[in-house]
Amino acid sequence: MMQTESQHRKAYLSLGSNLGNREGNLRDAIARIRTLGRVAAVSSFYETEPVDFLNQPWFLNCVIVLETQLPPRSLLQRVLAIERSMGRERHQPKGPRLIDIDILLLDNQVIDEPELTIPHPALQTRRFVLEPLAEIAPQAMHPVLRKNAQKLLEELSPVQQTVRKIPQDTSATDSND
Repeated sequence: MMQTESQHRKAYLSLGSNLGNREGNLRDAIARIRTLGRVAAVSSFYETEPVDFLNQPWFLNCVIVLETQLPPRSLLQRVLAIERSMGRERHQPKGPRLIDIDILLLDNQVIDEPELTIPHPALQTRRFVLEPLAEIAPQAMHPVLRKNAQKLLEELSPVQQTVRKIPQDTSATDSND
């Protein structure tokens, strides 16, 4: 059966910010992502220590579920455009940033191209991604490893990274405005 324009893909996106108003940056990004489809779920926000490049402020991270009609490459282009429109500059790999938006999973698709890799190649090693993903989609399946988000989180080393859930007003994230 051919895919029609009305069929939705389920994308799991990771958002992070460690410059400026981190919470405001995440909320702004979520509002902009709503133009790409329906935001079906938003995790809690998590404060997380940096990985790889450690000499920078801590991050605020979350994961969202986006139901979208966009094909994978178009979704990537639109997400990168949102980052640029919010002032994202790429000076140093893994360095400080106003906003970072990564495509973690897209249905059960596996894509390995120079500009786009789905599932995200580091998904299974990052507590700051797996904790919020397992919160809102514990059964989300990694199509290569054949393990769900909850299982991947359980298999992570407990000392790998500090990740703290931030109490927040859930009425702000549950809105369908």
